[in-house]
Amino acid sequence: MLKKLSGEKLGEILETGIAEFAAHGLDRANINVIAKKSGVSVGVLYKYFENKEGFFLSCLRYSLEVLRSVIEDAMSGGGTLLARAEKLVRAVQRCAREHGTYNVMYNEITAGASQKYAQVLAQQIESITSEVYTRFIAEARAAGDIRGDIDPKLFAFFFDNLLLALQFSYSCDYYRERFKIFCGEDILDDDEKVASELLKFLQSAFALGQTEISQEG
Repeated sequence: MLKKLSGEKLGEILETGIAEFAAHGLDRANINVIAKKSGVSVGVLYKYFENKEGFFLSCLRYSLEVLRSVIEDAMSGGGTLLARAEKLVRAVQRCAREHGTYNVMYNEITAGASQKYAQVLAQQIESITSEVYTRFIAEARAAGDIRGDIDPKLFAFFFDNLLLALQFSYSCDYYRERFKIFCGEDILDDDEKVASELLKFLQSAFALGQTEISQEG
């Protein structure tokens, strides 16, 4: 009879799986390698996960729960829109450093051999961020804290794009090199500067002073 794995051990196995899928994609990831690195047999893996695809989806769900927890923690406690944006920016930086393989796995799904899961990823991850960001931007607009002529849904989309690019810039090879080309070789060592400059950019975007943008040249 197989010994039941603890929650901590299952988390370790899922983290190992995420790293393998991030490095090789679903098709080329090796279950035998994952089992060996996790210190369990392949038989134990298949006791808990039906097959390789099922294990992959479990890894995805596990990473999304971590993401949900990070966002909910960053959004707790209220505060102004800019203060909450700062908490999110710093959470993105911290999460990208602690869980960089998650972002690499997401990038693999959006651009690699695992593209068939793009819809699953979009539905699960974007439903988390779109609802939260749209709500707190709409609340800030209603309170008069930001300019009143914005569309909260579009603004939430643009805001999320900035955070998405930031987390990929800390985790994924291409985006990391792009980050250094734009901002210097040592930019990845200066989280404070990155956060400060991004917040200046956001503060300008949230500004109340101008209610209309001229379309004239």
